[in-house]
Amino acid sequence: MNETLSVIKNRRSIKSFKPEQIKDTELEAILEAGTYAPSASNQQSWHFTVVQNERLINQLSEAIKKVYAMMPIAFLDQMKNDKKAQFLQKIGNNEKVHLFHNAPTIVVISGDKTEMYTAENCSLAAGNMMNAANSLDVGSCWVSGLPQLIDADPDNQFIKELNLPEGYKPVCVILLGYRSGADTKASERRKNLVNYVK
Repeated sequence: MNETLSVIKNRRSIKSFKPEQIKDTELEAILEAGTYAPSASNQQSWHFTVVQNERLINQLSEAIKKVYAMMPIAFLDQMKNDKKAQFLQKIGNNEKVHLFHNAPTIVVISGDKTEMYTAENCSLAAGNMMNAANSLDVGSCWVSGLPQLIDADPDNQFIKELNLPEGYKPVCVILLGYRSGADTKASERRKNLVNYVK
């Protein structure tokens, strides 16, 4: 099989990491892959903030969980989805949950709020990063949460520590680290997802 297609098909979301830090060379290669993602009108409207400070990672996780814990009260009207709100509330109230799965490195991908299609651009960069990580035997996982934290508490002290560029807002977080468990098989792919018009 083509090497690129093999990397894509074998990538998994990793939620159990070894405590050791990934190599700087691996991190730089993953970040560079993100910069080569396609973007609307070549906006490149993303910014990557690498966090390897365990204290800050843990505190961000706890701050987001507090927001999740109050989801049905504070965000139900916005979410229009009671089941999702209740699901997030369970996560927020679970002491055992670490939203970043104790990954030694997280990359906050934020986007320029003034550009159109910034969320899409950042998502494409995230995909490039996760596939690059897999090609280097580095585990990765996409995580949300920071956008909700900023919406709930724009002046949160831990957000300030990220020192995001002015006018940028987090879109997602990519977790990076070495897998601590066995590789899992891909779940069954859904059927009938393609139609052709010729």
